[in-house]
Amino acid sequence: MRIDRHLRPLLGSALLATGAWLPAAAWATDGYFLAGIGAKAEGAGGVAIAQPEDALAIAANPASATEVGHRLDVGADIFIPNRSATITGNGAGLNGSYSGNGANPFLLPNFGYVRPLTQRLALGLAVYGNGGMNTVYKTNPFAAFGATGNAGVDLKQIFITPTAAYRFAPGQSIGVSPIVVVQGFRAYGIQPFAGYSQNAAQFTNNGVSWATGTGWRVGYLGHVGQAVSFGAFYESKVRTSHFTKYAGLFADQGKFDVPASWGGGIAVKPVPTITLALDAKRIDYADVGAVGNPVNGLFAGVPFGASGGPGFGWRDITVIKAGATWRVSKAWTVRAGYGHSQNPIPASQTLLNILAPGVVTSHYTGGATWASARGLELTGFVVVAPKNHVYGQGSIPNAFGGGDANVGLGETSVGASVGVKF
Repeated sequence: MRIDRHLRPLLGSALLATGAWLPAAAWATDGYFLAGIGAKAEGAGGVAIAQPEDALAIAANPASATEVGHRLDVGADIFIPNRSATITGNGAGLNGSYSGNGANPFLLPNFGYVRPLTQRLALGLAVYGNGGMNTVYKTNPFAAFGATGNAGVDLKQIFITPTAAYRFAPGQSIGVSPIVVVQGFRAYGIQPFAGYSQNAAQFTNNGVSWATGTGWRVGYLGHVGQAVSFGAFYESKVRTSHFTKYAGLFADQGKFDVPASWGGGIAVKPVPTITLALDAKRIDYADVGAVGNPVNGLFAGVPFGASGGPGFGWRDITVIKAGATWRVSKAWTVRAGYGHSQNPIPASQTLLNILAPGVVTSHYTGGATWASARGLELTGFVVVAPKNHVYGQGSIPNAFGGGDANVGLGETSVGASVGVKF
């Protein structure tokens, strides 16, 4: 099938569709990153660094563009997060149990296209939601402090990653992806804390603020014979513009960069029809002030929004993913997997993280693909992340009545994609 004369409409439609869905946000399993990009990866625990199966594999490892052939993949995920918080031992009236599920579910689209130009060179484009965070507390946990209306936050991110990959030797490829990020954020119902900001007017209830940024991702993919492949990637910190409407909330006058990440993977075929894959990834959350700075600085005289100001106190995490793929027949392939992520939120930092309880640590996955003889593929998957809790330890300062905030998050995700091999 010829694609050249249809390429521009396809790319344009994908970008427009993704942009239309951008106002929807989602939780992700690896902190606020997605556990995997694309239906095939998500069905196999998120593995993709050394096991590229579709065009969206370039979102995990740009070198994959030389391996997947000429193809187009379009899909969407539906996320249903279960967020909650409880406050105990507080002397200022905050005690209670609170549900953050005022908005559900969330739709997150993805699009990938790869085309080999020569036997060695391939180009691609991936457009996808990278994750995000969302809470809507219809019963405001901070009402005793004078907060009004619902309380919550809404962060959404879209990544646009054109990709080039080159096979420099048989079975050995490198790739690079410039990254363009568009992200939106809003916060509401946290008025009592504005008095601790250097800019109270740009702290809460200001609608959606937009920011853009750029970075890059580089990857390697190599084969040892027909049965073993290795992959590795590094993604730079994505430096973004400021959320100007929330310059009084986030550290460094509203900066909210995307943290750097890096990792590697291995895939092994014990028999030709079965692939076992393992990925490991590190996410440097603590290097982004708005995310990683602890709230403690607030009580050392550093207000919200200031340079080096308070943040959510997230720490760096390591993520391990394992997946199995079985090609049952020419038409059917089935997948299963498991992922484990460290919890980024210390027990001392749970107060602000009532708004962002990204504490899921495990996810279990399954999926399947049906392929026609003419190159059409239909893939579905399900991800279940059991609810995890972090119980505060001295997390509410005495100035706010003392006691502890306890946060919890669980997730269910289902999705599907359509792939076309040309």
